[in-house]
Amino acid sequence: MNRNYIFLTIVMLVLAAGTLFLTTSDEPKQIAPEELLQEIIQPSRYVTTDQVAKMIIQGDPSLLMVDVRPEGEFEEYALPGSVNVPLENLLDEENLSYFGVPGVKVVFVSNDDIRADQTWVLTKRLGYKGTYVLKGGINCWMQTIIDPLPPNEDAPKSEFEAYAFRRGAQIYFTGAATLAPDGENVQVQVRRREKTNVAAGGC
Repeated sequence: MNRNYIFLTIVMLVLAAGTLFLTTSDEPKQIAPEELLQEIIQPSRYVTTDQVAKMIIQGDPSLLMVDVRPEGEFEEYALPGSVNVPLENLLDEENLSYFGVPGVKVVFVSNDDIRADQTWVLTKRLGYKGTYVLKGGINCWMQTIIDPLPPNEDAPKSEFEAYAFRRGAQIYFTGAATLAPDGENVQVQVRRREKTNVAAGGC
């Protein structure tokens, strides 16, 4: 297992223990610590950048992206359609209304996994269902969707298929020039925030 994810699991266990002491007057029924710890070790809490890109492109109404970075970072660059709920403001009453909506998949976004994972633990401890973490965060989004690298020539077919999707997504999200069937350049325009540097790290 990747050392980073072993470390992350340990951090999540510590965070889960810490949430035992969180209380608010109107919070929903909290889940048992044992159940929370069992969910923490499951990789199913993660969704990939490819999955999120596909949902955005298809206009999936069940997707709600909650960016938990500070407001300044969100204003510099954010995924299309995401809302900003900084982690320190998560338990504000108006922000809790985003969670627990039937049929809505809430995906937490940060520069990497850490802040989004912390948010996921808090919402799970409070008993909310349907919450997920964007694996690798915006750093991974930049590497896989905004600037994807072609696979090696001997890579399996699945990697070429993934790269083909990512190139299409790159065009969709950045307005990058592509070639029409007759060989002429076609510019695809997409409304977006300006690209900016994000924290070091990645997928």
